Amino acid sequence: MKTVIPKIGSVEQKWYVVDVSGKILGRQAAKVARILMGKTKPEYTPFLDFGDFVVVVNAAKVRLSTPKKESIKTYHWNTLYPGGHRQITFAKAVKLNPSEVFRDAVWGMLPKGPLGRQMLTKLKVYGGSVHPHAAQKPEALELK
Repeated sequence: MKTVIPKIGSVEQKWYVVDVSGKILGRQAAKVARILMGKTKPEYTPFLDFGDFVVVVNAAKVRLSTPKKESIKTYHWNTLYPGGHRQITFAKAVKLNPSEVFRDAVWGMLPKGPLGRQMLTKLKVYGGSVHPHAAQKPEALELK
């Protein structure tokens, strides 16, 4: 028997809308990452991008598993200047740019390298409930 590897154009990529208001950030990010990688499809191949497009709405209303973590969890980065270490708490980061908070959580669960970056381009995150992807006719997806 031979192993059949499907061609990239032969697999249909769907669009999904996921509402994450009031849901836990890490759990939702893990489920979205599985959809982006294509692990929910029977023709999943680790080295090919067969995943679907995901539109995440209400990212500003996402929460952490415990309320205390919102003031404890911090994001760190460096400006590459002397003394350029910066940090921000989760609560402030969600107020400033909620889409980046969710995108960073999903990026941590995707493979690193060119394939992971290609998968991340299929993720569209919006802080509110309005998104400009109605023309793609996305299906509403309830992640349990």
